[in-house]
Amino acid sequence: MVTRAENERLTRVGPGTPMGDLLRRYWHPILFRSEIDKPDGPPVRVRILGEDLLAFRDTTGVVGLVDAYCPHRRAQLFFGRNEKCGIRCVYHGWKFDVNGNCVELPSEPASSGIMSRVKIKSYPVIEKAGLIWTYMGPPEHKPAPPDYEWTRTPDTHRFISKNHQASNFLQGLEGGLDTSHSTFLHDMDISGGSMIRSRDGAPKIEIFPRDYGYSYVSRRDLGADGEYVRVYQYIMPFTQFRGDNVGMTGQSNKVPKIDGHLWVPIDDHQTMSWNFMYGFDQNTPIPEDYSAWFEKLVGRAPEDYVPGTYALKRNLANDYLIDREVQRTKTSSGIEGINTQDIALQESMGPIVDRSQETLVTSDNAIIAMRKVLLKATYAIEQGQPAPGADPLTHRGVRAYDCIVPRGTNWQDAVADHVTARW
Repeated sequence: MVTRAENERLTRVGPGTPMGDLLRRYWHPILFRSEIDKPDGPPVRVRILGEDLLAFRDTTGVVGLVDAYCPHRRAQLFFGRNEKCGIRCVYHGWKFDVNGNCVELPSEPASSGIMSRVKIKSYPVIEKAGLIWTYMGPPEHKPAPPDYEWTRTPDTHRFISKNHQASNFLQGLEGGLDTSHSTFLHDMDISGGSMIRSRDGAPKIEIFPRDYGYSYVSRRDLGADGEYVRVYQYIMPFTQFRGDNVGMTGQSNKVPKIDGHLWVPIDDHQTMSWNFMYGFDQNTPIPEDYSAWFEKLVGRAPEDYVPGTYALKRNLANDYLIDREVQRTKTSSGIEGINTQDIALQESMGPIVDRSQETLVTSDNAIIAMRKVLLKATYAIEQGQPAPGADPLTHRGVRAYDCIVPRGTNWQDAVADHVTARW
């Protein structure tokens, strides 16, 4: 059981908090490149780890991530002009480059010398896999850029989406690492069951500690058909990916792929979930019609979003448009969209759930293990130790997998050749 003090340590992400200090030792995605693709184009607001920031691409194409507020009178730089290698506050004309340096201060005489002393907070950024990433920690601890297998695939083999979630990041991460809930929450047809995982609601879970977090395996008994084995990877601090080669029975358009998420904290009470899929077969790309079909299945089709945002139309305010007749006759939840079902239950707990009130069981072992890893890491940072898994060399070579293993076959032998990255 997590104590209330430990729950605070695990969930508070602002500057100076134990978890906030830990999370700032890793690279985080903040934007799609397409959101900020034009030099001297409109700036974009970014809120991450409880900080309000502004992203802009300057005249030369370099992206900056700086404090959202002008240091003069704290006006929002979002309303500024992005021009000639800087963002200019339109209140008094103060202008800042991508590194936060003040490069023009027209409201003061040049002789004042103030400009040389004015600087706003800025964070380094990189562009990779169609995303903009930032590192917000101490410069001396900045790790090499992210190098997950999915970031190395060609664009034809990768699809990424994102959606807002009105809860703490840990609730999203816990849901992603919880394999047993899929039997019930995501049962698409309670009269028969169309998902492999619905055939055994009590999976056997084995956890294998790694220096980047852990890998774990869930095994489900399929009777005479053998055993469904699914290998998950948990990579510090909030990345999960899992095999999706088998999935649903009767699915005619199946593409061999791996799915995953990064639950990036916006602040203590909000999260941006980055969702990726990538084809692990180099000869099989992800077709556009397939990714569109999948996003519709999980509730992230274009029409599922509030226009102009990454918030979903189905939300807590309207009870996720739950259909009680559908729930009574067809599905367990009555909520449309696999991802929306997850969000509904995770947001229903409140912005930060009181974990001291939980009753944990053996099927929660992966969640228990993750919390221990995170708690241990927060203390390690306080003691001056490196952040586990921050170095991409610790995990760049791993991948997830799933398969059906015939009865009498050792599952470890069956997956051994499939859990090493090939890209």
